[in-house]
Amino acid sequence: MMARSIHQSEPASRGFSGTARLSAWLLSGTMLAVSGASPIWAQEVTELGEITVTNEGQDPFGPGDGYVADATTTGSKTVTPIREIPLSVSVVTRQQIDDRQPAQLEDALSYTPGVTTSIWGVDDRFDQFLLRGFDVGTAGIFRDGLSQKVIDFSGFKIEPYAVERVEVLKGPVGVLYGENDAGGLVNVITKRPVFDTFYEGFASYGSFNTFEGGFDVGTANEDQTVAVRLTGLARDGATEIDSSENDRLLLAPALTWQPTSDTSLTVLTNIQVDKLTPNNFLPVAGKNYPASVGELPESFVYSQSDYNHFNANHGGLGYEFEHRFNAAFQVRQNLRFSAQETDYHHLYYNGMANNTTMNYVAFTVDENATIFNVDNQLQYEADFGPVENTLLTGVDYSRHQVDGNKRYEQAYTVSVLDPNFNFDVTEPPIYQDGVQTIDRVGIYAQNQARIFDRWLLTLGGRQSWVRNTYDDRLANDDTRQDDQIFSGMAGLGYDFDNGITPYVSYSESFVTNVGSTFDGSLFKPSEAGQVEAGIKYQPTFFNGFFSVAVFDITKTNVLTTDPNNANFQVQTGEVNHRGIELEGNVSLGNGLSLTTGYTYLDAKITKSNDGDEGNRPARVPEHQASLWANYKIPEGALEGLSLGAGVRYIGDSYADNANAIPVDGYTLFDSAVRYERNNYELSLNVSNVFDEDYYATCSTSGCIRGEGRVIKGMFTAKF
Repeated sequence: MMARSIHQSEPASRGFSGTARLSAWLLSGTMLAVSGASPIWAQEVTELGEITVTNEGQDPFGPGDGYVADATTTGSKTVTPIREIPLSVSVVTRQQIDDRQPAQLEDALSYTPGVTTSIWGVDDRFDQFLLRGFDVGTAGIFRDGLSQKVIDFSGFKIEPYAVERVEVLKGPVGVLYGENDAGGLVNVITKRPVFDTFYEGFASYGSFNTFEGGFDVGTANEDQTVAVRLTGLARDGATEIDSSENDRLLLAPALTWQPTSDTSLTVLTNIQVDKLTPNNFLPVAGKNYPASVGELPESFVYSQSDYNHFNANHGGLGYEFEHRFNAAFQVRQNLRFSAQETDYHHLYYNGMANNTTMNYVAFTVDENATIFNVDNQLQYEADFGPVENTLLTGVDYSRHQVDGNKRYEQAYTVSVLDPNFNFDVTEPPIYQDGVQTIDRVGIYAQNQARIFDRWLLTLGGRQSWVRNTYDDRLANDDTRQDDQIFSGMAGLGYDFDNGITPYVSYSESFVTNVGSTFDGSLFKPSEAGQVEAGIKYQPTFFNGFFSVAVFDITKTNVLTTDPNNANFQVQTGEVNHRGIELEGNVSLGNGLSLTTGYTYLDAKITKSNDGDEGNRPARVPEHQASLWANYKIPEGALEGLSLGAGVRYIGDSYADNANAIPVDGYTLFDSAVRYERNNYELSLNVSNVFDEDYYATCSTSGCIRGEGRVIKGMFTAKF
């Protein structure tokens, strides 16, 4: 007899979504439901046969098991093994975050296949990245399953220290999450209370004279019905840009009330104050101005105007409620309200006036943004002969609103030959002032079925309604656009005893387009459809998870120039992204952990009136690869010492859709050294160890440099 952790790989773990209106998508010989009343990660499961299996099960909201996570709620809005999701799901566990010490959310994703991070270099205003070649970073961020998209210039940045894990759901996911671009989404799981007492604190010092300190503490009452947690962080620092700011204050209280095993309420809150500095695109010899002028002095590359700042104060208050009525029915409601105040001033480069003179623009944003989300779910579980099903029906609503003004004036020039910013910048005139409101409503359903204990069938559909309004205070005018669209998905997999699960799926998503054609017709949403096939493997004899996926995504109704009216657009454009992703995560008992991935992406503009048909979309590399390994010495004189090292490769790309400006690929190395003794730990992390000089991306006007070497030393105490 042997024991192993199966972490929700049993049929009891599934959950689903659906509505009567969409039931045609959910029939096909399967109906509803399955399993027991207690949370799956707390169950004991016994397999019939010669082997008895004890399931301690991973909490899908928890940190994972080392570098490996095997259960998710992001992939299905129910507790489901990742291997049973017929789409690609990647999880950055808490241990990976602790070992690599990412400075921001996008850095936490830098070893995840299918994700291209830091596409705007040291510009830290937002978390920005590509998913399967689509620029969805600002619009594809979710927090605890609810949208936290950037609204205009309000980004609601997420602090990695306050995160339990980060999950990436790739490809079109319109059924579960409504409006979202073709590449997928990133769902951040917030640290939440656990029914235990713990204390953690840290202090760190790093590059650019950056000081940081934080704490994470929690406890529970004696009856184990109430648990609380408080996470906090303070940072006073800078970036490699001269006279920059990289300051943050964070406080995140959380509370869980669980009066019975069938009812729980978790309240999650956060308050965050950021003072950041924007970065600039700059001309590059041979790309954006004559090579004969030479490169800009390095002192100028990292200099800026004192006018520049990006101050953002934001916070959120929400809850997650769950109640199980009986073995068949349970309800959930997730709700959150977030608000941000943004004060942004930027004197930025805007192209060459002549061979030796740069144009600069004074730009400001003063705005207040709010996001309200609520997601209501009803889950029904039942068995019908050889079919075990779970049906989850859902209705969600969100309101994104931004109220503010923008100012703009192109009135400044700087010499390439003698660059300096020793001039006063006056407040530019207002060119936009108003309130934009986006209301989204969706009714969705998803049914997951296990048939004859082997076949995994997932079917889903959603009807979405989107209303976009703008109250223009300058023009004293209101505009409104209403869209509605249906999205569907279907997936089929087969669960082998040895941990191998092959699958195939089709999924859809959409994004709205505000505006109209020359004849006044409103733009339709751009739609995306993906075919994906792959194999997921969860070994039965060691802690690991591996996957390979091939995919083909086509996005239609893309805006392109109207050939008959040059100042207008039509929706005859189309892009196609297809490729392959390989991923592996391992945590062995001997102290070795690693994560590795490779992405090949064949991206092409397949229809366009802009003269770029057949070209590769801007900023999309063809190849990406990464490997991070960490070894913790388990015993002996060096017990407690761990060494980590990683390498990231981002391939060549283009700065523009015309493919006229190539951008070279680059390879970066990272490292970590940690020593843990009793309850104390010392660590040293270095990203871009060799201080590689590279361009993160370019545009037709200039390039932006990637992040240089960053060193961080930290002392941590845990009790």
